[in-house]
Order: sequence, then C-alpha cells, then structure tokens
Amino acid sequence: MITEQLNDRLPYLREKTAQLTTSPGVYLMKDDRGGIIYIGKAKNLHNRVSSYFRLGADHLPKVAKMVSHVWDYDFIVTGSEYEALLLECSLIKQHKPHYNILLKDDKGYHYIKISHEPYPRITAEKQKTDDALYIGPYTGGFVTKSTVEEVNTVFRLPTCKKKFPEMFRKGRPCLNYHIHRCMGVCRGNIPQDQYRELIDQAVSYIRSGSSASVERMQAEMEQAAERLDFEKAAALRDRIRAIQRAGESQKIIDNHFRDADVIASADNGDDLCISVLMYREGRLYDKQNFHFADEADEAALDAFVPRFYHGRTDLPKVILLEIPTQDMEMLSEMLTAQAGRRVRLTVPQRGDGMALIRMAKENAVEYIAVHENRTGKELLAVEALGKLLGMSQVPKYIESYDISNLASESMVAGMVVFENGRPQKKAYKRFSIKETAGQNDYACMQEVIRRRLSHLHDGSDVWFSRKPDLILLDGGTGHVHAVAPIVAEMAPDIALFGMVKDSKHRTRAIATGGGEINVSGTQSAFQLLTRIQDEVHRYSVSYMHKKHKKRTFASELTQVEGIGDKLAQKLMLHFKTKEALYHADREALAAAGIPQKTADRLYAWLHGEEEVP
Repeated sequence: MITEQLNDRLPYLREKTAQLTTSPGVYLMKDDRGGIIYIGKAKNLHNRVSSYFRLGADHLPKVAKMVSHVWDYDFIVTGSEYEALLLECSLIKQHKPHYNILLKDDKGYHYIKISHEPYPRITAEKQKTDDALYIGPYTGGFVTKSTVEEVNTVFRLPTCKKKFPEMFRKGRPCLNYHIHRCMGVCRGNIPQDQYRELIDQAVSYIRSGSSASVERMQAEMEQAAERLDFEKAAALRDRIRAIQRAGESQKIIDNHFRDADVIASADNGDDLCISVLMYREGRLYDKQNFHFADEADEAALDAFVPRFYHGRTDLPKVILLEIPTQDMEMLSEMLTAQAGRRVRLTVPQRGDGMALIRMAKENAVEYIAVHENRTGKELLAVEALGKLLGMSQVPKYIESYDISNLASESMVAGMVVFENGRPQKKAYKRFSIKETAGQNDYACMQEVIRRRLSHLHDGSDVWFSRKPDLILLDGGTGHVHAVAPIVAEMAPDIALFGMVKDSKHRTRAIATGGGEINVSGTQSAFQLLTRIQDEVHRYSVSYMHKKHKKRTFASELTQVEGIGDKLAQKLMLHFKTKEALYHADREALAAAGIPQKTADRLYAWLHGEEEVP
C-alpha cells in the first residue's frame, strides 16, 4: 500500500492502538514535530483509530495522505459520545488542524455605506474608507448587496454615477427614472432637506426591518391624509406597497421553514462546496458557501454541521439537510442545549422542503462551476450520473465507444471523451478494426478496448495516457460481459457500463454485468447519457461512411490499366483524400510509387482525357 511505503511508523502505531480503550473519546493525530494535524471523535476509540493503521487499508486519497504524516497520536476518553462531539468541536476550533474541515467561506466583513455628500448614496462596501456612515459589519456579502438593492428600489434612490447638485438638469433622466425605479434627482426638482428625510427613512428601514418601517409609514401616511397632503400620502402608500412587494418576493415556500437553515453540497471529485441558505422571519436572510479541497474527512457533511454551529447564538428552529448525518439525534441534542430551545434536524424527501434543498444544491453547484469554468448543469449531471451508477467518486473523465460497420466491410470504432460533462474533442480517437474478421461486435469491442488500454502507460499519446474514471459502451449486457475481463486485467479501477437503446435509438437504460439500471428517473444523468450516446454514434458512423467512401473510390481506381487492389490502396494511403489525388500532376502521381506510364493513364482517367499510349 502507498500509505505503508510513506509512513514507516505504522508498525509502532498499530502496536500502540492494540492496547487502546473501547470507550468513547477524541483522538488527536500528530506529525513528527508534535503538531496536531487531525482531530476526530469516536464511539469506540480502539475500533476507529485502528481503522487508520490496519494492514491493506483502502483509504480515500485524502485520508491516506493524512495517515502518511502521522508520527504519533494522543487521545482523551469521555463519558459519552455526546461529550466526545462537544470536545471535538471545541478542540478543532482551538487548534485548527490542517486535515480537518476548516470553515473558510467565500466572504470577509461587509458594510452598508451612506455616503457623506449633499445627496447621499447607499452602497455595499467591503471596508471602511472614509468618514461616511457605515452600518455593519455583516459577515456575508449577499445580505449587504441584497439589502442595498432592495432599499434603493423601495425608496427609489439614484444608483447612477452622477454628482449632485453639480449635474442637475445636465442631460435627460436615465431609464431607471422612466421605469419608476429612481425619483429623478438629476432633474433638480427635489430639495436637499426632502431627500435627506428620505435617506433617514431608508437607514431606519435597514436598521429596524420592514415590519417596523411599514407601521411607521402607515402612521405617517394617515397623518398626511388628515392634513390633506395627498401627494405625500400617495408617495408613502407607494413606498409601503414597494416594501410589501419586496417582502413577497422573499417569501419562502412553507411557514414551517420561516426560521430555517438549508444545507446541501456539490462534489466534482476534486472540490467540494457546501452551501448554507439562511431563512429568518420567512425571508432569505443570508447565504454562505464553503469551498474545500484535499481535506481528510471521509464524510464532509458529518464533519461540517457540528463545527459550523458550535458556539453560535443565531441558531434556527429547523435545519434542513440534503442527506442524513451519522449523529443527527446527538447533533439535535447539542444544538437544542446550545440554543435553549428545540432545534430540529430533518432530511426532506418531497414538497417545499425538498425545493429548498434543490435551491441550496444549485448554489453549491454554481459555485464549483465558476471555479471549474463549467456550467452548473454540466457538473450536476456528472454528479448525478456517478450516484446513479453507485460510483464512489464523480466520473469527471468519461470515454465512450461504439462499433460501426457496413455489412462486414469498413468495420470501425469511435471513441469520444466527455470531461466534466463537456465533450473533449481533442481526445477523440478512431479505430480501424484490424484483428477481427467478419461481423462480430463483441470481438470488435474487445479488440478496441484492449488496444486503447495498452497505451495507458506507454506515453505514446497525451490523451491515451489519461486513465478514464468511466468507460461507457454503446451496447447492452453482452458487450459489458465481453469487455469486463479485459478491463479487469488491464485497468481494474476503471468503472465499466453499457448504454442500452430503445427501438427509436434513444437511451433507455444502463447495462451492468448483472442487469440494467433505469435512467429515466434522473433527468440530468439521462440527458448526459443521451448526449454521450448520440455523440459516439455520430462519430463512429461518420468515420465508417468516410472509410467506406474511400474504399469504394479505391475500387474504382482498378479500372485504370496497371492498377490493382494493392496499388489502389497504396495511392489512397499516400494522398489521403480524393481531392488530393485529383489535384496531383503526373510527376506527383509517379512519385507515389507507380510506373510513369501508369501515372499518365491514371491522370488521363481522373481528368476525363484520352489515355496516353
């Protein structure tokens, strides 16, 4: 094993662990300098710690890397698994070990700025830069940007770059004025004191929230109406309606989730993103994305949830999870004690809760998509395909094969490559069937896969040197059975499946060694499989037609005196295309290795001239 080769301390660690207690507790992995590199909890310390150091352990790469650096470990026995969970969270926060999930999100501190000028602007800023009024700090950029956009819309404040009052009446009002998203300060008709009053209302709206602002504006509107100041009353009425519309656009799906956090993740094999959507009082209050790479945790969500909430005071009433964690009941007990009220953890399977989970997952997918320069749809499809096939890792690099022939002639195969859900056309390959005589798709597929895998380690081709995560054959269970022994012998860690078509040549199912997997219930995976199957079929058929056309033309060349089948094939191999052959002069034809008289006859035949005697 790789870990065995990299860490010669394993025999000592196994001997030490043999005497370890079976009680619950926390273990602290240390490097050769005594530094803590990983902290974990265990219901049974002996069983858990032994799993790291046992002979032949099949760790994930992230875990294997951590184990290779372990020089020694320490442990703390606790009275219960619950106490171990609390201690683990506390120690991780204190020591911040390299191989634990460290909750570094995509944000720093953010502020809402009210500028110091005659006609102030309200903007979202990342830091304080002058003596303006700043509200904050906020931990998330999302909440500041959303709040600024909402308050500018509700109060119809200017968001352009114009300076006031210097630019009064210089040019026409912009589009925002005409669509009633700006009051049109640039027209010069709004007194400074009236504008300042509006800014004060906007700041109060930011600080006290929409409910208090609506109550206050309602009272002001009624007072203005009693004074017969109908213009101001109408403006306040419109402002109240704008606030209510903004609130309606933020309503979540179900009152059960008015105070909830929604947690989902996206994993592309190398990078993991966990997205947390936070709803408070029925509105999306904030969101946080946490990006992880090369972390040692085998169950990222199990590790993430307790560490994200440990020590927090702003706990929601309910936490919606994409998948169940190992310690849901214990986590609920810990968070309930921390909040002083019940905190419920749940995994929704349908309805509004499931819709919120999908929204959180889309946020996580899009975050990784931007990081990988891919679309969220592509990454979601690849992840769904991996889950559908029961693969332990996301199949980022996929090769697909199809055999195409016309009777027993022009037998070829095509190989297409999809990387992160997108065609990688530079990696496409074409195969002429060389060893198989007659029309035998199974034997042809065996030949092609054997020839392809033989190039994995010879360095002859940069694309052939890459090992695919998944091979998809255009065919059913029979194709998989025929090819499986070759893959098992030459590259046993590559997943192998077939793609089964229906009577209309559409993807119907996935073929395994023991049956079929229905794909119709997973739309994103189904669409990706359909794209792959259509592309490999198109590619192999186009090569077959090209080769057949070339073979047909070669047979026509035998009409020329002195040219037989072998010489015709020699000419086609030399000139590659019919066009190149037609454009060749007599000297070029002779240079291809045929007698000059034969070259003259061929030139005359190609150009419709009489043969030269």
